[in-house]
Amino acid sequence: MKSGFVAILGRPNAGKSTLLNALIGEKVAIVSAKPQTTRNRIAGVVEVPERKGQRPAAQIVFVDTPGVHKPGSHLDRRMLQEVYEALETRDLVLVLMDATRRVQLEAIAAPVAAEPIPADGEQAAVPASEEPTTTSEEPAASAEASVPPSTSPRHERTNWASEDEFLFGLIRKVDCPVFLVLTKIDLVAKDQLLPLIDNLTRQYGFAQIIPISARKRDGMELLVNKIVEILPTGERYYPKDQYTDQPQRFMVAELIRERILVETGEEVPYASAVVIERFEEPPPFVPRKKGAVPSRAPLTRISAVIYCERDGQKAILIGKGGSKLKDIGTGARRQIESLLGTRVYLELHVIVEPGWRESKSFIESLDWRNQLEKLGETQITEKPSDETE
Repeated sequence: MKSGFVAILGRPNAGKSTLLNALIGEKVAIVSAKPQTTRNRIAGVVEVPERKGQRPAAQIVFVDTPGVHKPGSHLDRRMLQEVYEALETRDLVLVLMDATRRVQLEAIAAPVAAEPIPADGEQAAVPASEEPTTTSEEPAASAEASVPPSTSPRHERTNWASEDEFLFGLIRKVDCPVFLVLTKIDLVAKDQLLPLIDNLTRQYGFAQIIPISARKRDGMELLVNKIVEILPTGERYYPKDQYTDQPQRFMVAELIRERILVETGEEVPYASAVVIERFEEPPPFVPRKKGAVPSRAPLTRISAVIYCERDGQKAILIGKGGSKLKDIGTGARRQIESLLGTRVYLELHVIVEPGWRESKSFIESLDWRNQLEKLGETQITEKPSDETE
């Protein structure tokens, strides 16, 4: 069989997460109309069945990345670092371009090298300015060869003529095949695609140019087949039934953040972060007698903190009489129940953490990999519940 990693790059709102979810057939990445929705690398695993005489079996590991944009805060720089790290291990790169927007490449006179981002000094997280505000959601009754360490980020580039140019600068540094994937083609006339394709192919010699519509699934099968052709022969990286590398705790936090993106205005989403503080899974159901079934689905108890930067943002998140926080909780709970397959009791707190987007230590604590490491350390040091003095 064939297997390999495929990095997905693009500007904000290029449709990367929509494409990933459509390819996987599961919701592994949150989606909103607001740019910079994706903050972390997200792996989605696709098992491609063999078709005799047409294609071999394959496992494709798609790695979605944050949208490439000019960094204005340490959070932005960390997001750009996620892009660099995704390019360190890849067999193929997909560059997504929204067919409905004007690509700003006119200023390019020579290949634009991607310059690194700043390495910030250590900065302690600022203590929360006040006690958390709480709401609870009751459960429903039922229901170059790569980007090597030597080129890792060191200082910030501030004179980009456009973010499109920077994106092309990134792919000029890789020596693997690069596909141009034009998204949202169902929203433009076919005769408008030709000038766009001509403009883009002048900048880079793409191995393939594939127009798609993830919403209508146009071009999806062709894209998968062309990817399989490129991938090397190898073994699976993930078990056959695993479709993402994310733990459920992180996916739950992302679903809550998705509701914040949907329910609030322009400022609050970018100043908000979600951390799961408690995640109590229900015990396995053991029937009292053969054939017995539970009258209600198991209950998962979740407590999460929504961090923001200012009191005014906190007021928006809570809303009059707690109405906005209740809407966020209700919408998130329904999505979480669908993900977990259980009823969910969701408790949300809002805490002001001034300037958290510039705090290196705070931003690193948001990484689910670091959260899992700390969780493991806590479990090792905790005394077993049945141990006595």
